[in-house]
Amino acid sequence: MQIIPDEKISGYLGYTELIEALREIFQSDYTMPVRHHHFYKTAEGDDNTLILMPVWNSEYMGMKQVTVAPANASRNMPSIFAQYILSNSKTGEPLAMMNATELTARRTACTSALAASYLCREDAENLLVVGGGSVAAHLVQAHLAVRNFKKVSVWMRNSVKLEAFVASLKKHGIQAEAVTDLEAVTRQADLIACATLSKTPVIKGDWVKPGAHLDMIGSHKPDTRETDNDAIRKSTIFVDSRAGALHETGELALPIADGVITEEDVKADIVELIKGIHPGRTSDDEVTLFKSAGLAIEDLAAALLVYKSYNSALS
Repeated sequence: MQIIPDEKISGYLGYTELIEALREIFQSDYTMPVRHHHFYKTAEGDDNTLILMPVWNSEYMGMKQVTVAPANASRNMPSIFAQYILSNSKTGEPLAMMNATELTARRTACTSALAASYLCREDAENLLVVGGGSVAAHLVQAHLAVRNFKKVSVWMRNSVKLEAFVASLKKHGIQAEAVTDLEAVTRQADLIACATLSKTPVIKGDWVKPGAHLDMIGSHKPDTRETDNDAIRKSTIFVDSRAGALHETGELALPIADGVITEEDVKADIVELIKGIHPGRTSDDEVTLFKSAGLAIEDLAAALLVYKSYNSALS
């Protein structure tokens, strides 16, 4: 079994290449059981999550193990750690193991960008990224791969991390700006991408202008959310998968419990968008919302891109 070095992974996961790999795999045949969530408390009283995500097709099988530890932020550590094992689905032979932290962050951002290619206005100019974790670090580049934004704004609570985040983007040639007035910049944004670990809404529906696209990533537990009921009520809702987004994330589970929406208000999942079963955005003034819960098939697409590229480089 190959152990793929960490430093190789990001080099094989270019944003445009990964978006196309995701588009292709979503149209293929695969089996994806419901992932396992296990919630546990640490000795210090922190609420952590263990997630197991299996998937397979006729050739490959993948399994990702993820731990989410929000309190790591106070320890100056990543909140998410993940490992990936890729196997031959016919024989069960392990083929490769790789660190899945970067893999997860990039595939999450690129899945959002893939959805935005169907849901965000083509003339969108202003991108707002809310959050500064591992996924947020890739959202700007991923969304720039599908839309030609003229202005990129970033907001997060920690001002020191915010300045460092923006400086990093500028080193990559992206003229982003740090913003402190979240309401004001939200009111101007054409695409609002949220990737925080907030337990309560940071984006209010009253701030969202007609024609905007909401890309909601951070809420991964049934009792957490990044938008309020007003934002949900005014949006045309799309998801990566109904099974995950409707029941595992408070972004949709809480409004459903409050009677704000029903499960039938979800218009399509990402597979239906890609296959043209649903047209996506239907008007310039429509507010669209994509809720990502994260899918094992996304990990498989990214892991295969890394595995095949790594072996091609060796040959």
